[in-house]
Amino acid sequence: MTGRGEAWRSAALAVAFVLIWGSAFNAARVVVLEWPPFWALALRFIVTAPLLLGLAWATRSRWPGRADLGRVVVMGLLGTGGYLAFSWWAMSLIPSGLVALITAATPLMVALGEVVFFGRRPSPMAWLGLALGWGGVALLGGARIGGHLGNPGEALGVGLALLGAASQAAGLLAFAPARGRVDLWSATAGQSLVSAALLLVLAVVMEGAPPTSASLPVWLSLAYSVTVVGVGGYALLFVLLRRFPPSTAAALQLLAPPVATLIGWAALGEVLGWADLAGGAMTLTGLTLLFRARAREG
Repeated sequence: MTGRGEAWRSAALAVAFVLIWGSAFNAARVVVLEWPPFWALALRFIVTAPLLLGLAWATRSRWPGRADLGRVVVMGLLGTGGYLAFSWWAMSLIPSGLVALITAATPLMVALGEVVFFGRRPSPMAWLGLALGWGGVALLGGARIGGHLGNPGEALGVGLALLGAASQAAGLLAFAPARGRVDLWSATAGQSLVSAALLLVLAVVMEGAPPTSASLPVWLSLAYSVTVVGVGGYALLFVLLRRFPPSTAAALQLLAPPVATLIGWAALGEVLGWADLAGGAMTLTGLTLLFRARAREG
C-alpha cells in the first residue's frame, strides 16, 4: 500500500506540474490582451522575486559563488527575462497555444548549441529527433509567415516566439556548467531579481508609463502567474527532479504545449489551423526522440 500510495502521489504531482506549466501560457495571454507585456512581466517579477528570496532563505539554500554568479545573471537576462519578454510579447499577437508549441523548440536549440559550441555528437536517433523537430518548427512558422492562416501581425508573433526559445536556450547553455554546483532555490531567486531589473528597464523605455487599471480577469491571471506558476510551478519542478530521472521530468514538459493549446481553445476561444497542429505534433515527436536518445546516452 505504501508503494502504491507513493506512486499515486508521484502521478498527482506530475499531472499538477503539466497543468501549471501549460496554463502559464493561457494566463499570460489574458494579461497581455489588456496590459503591455513588459509592464505585466515587470510587476510579476517584482512580486515574485521577494517570495523566492524568502524561500531560498527558509530552505537555507547556498548562494552561488563568484565563479557561478555570472552564469546566474546570464540565465536571468536570457533564460528567464528575455525568454518571457519575447513570449509574452508574442502572445499579444498570436494564440497562447501556438506560442507554447513554438517555444517547445528550446530543447532543439539547446541540442544544436551543444553540437556547435561543445562538440557533442548526437546519436542517429537524436539526429532524427532534431530533424523532425526542426521540420515541425518550419511548418509552424512557414504557414503563419506565408500568410495562409492570419493577419500580418502573426509573422511578428511567430518570430518573437522563436526569439524567446532562442533566448531561453542561450541562457540554459550558459547556466549548464553551474547547474550541479548551485542550489535551485537561490539560483531561481537570483534569476528573478535580474529578470525584474531587465523587465523594468524594458517597460520604462519601450512602453512608457505603467498601466493604472485592469479588469478582474487580468488581476486574477497575474496573481496566478505570480503564485501558482512563479512559485508553485518551480517548487513542483524541483520536487519532480528529485523523484524522477531528468529525462522523465523533461518528457513531462513536452505535455505542457498540448495542454496550453487545449485550454486556449476551450477557455479563450483560440483557433489553430491544421498546419499549427501538424507542426506542433512533429516538433513534440522530434523532442520525444531526442530525449529518448539522451536517456540512452546516460
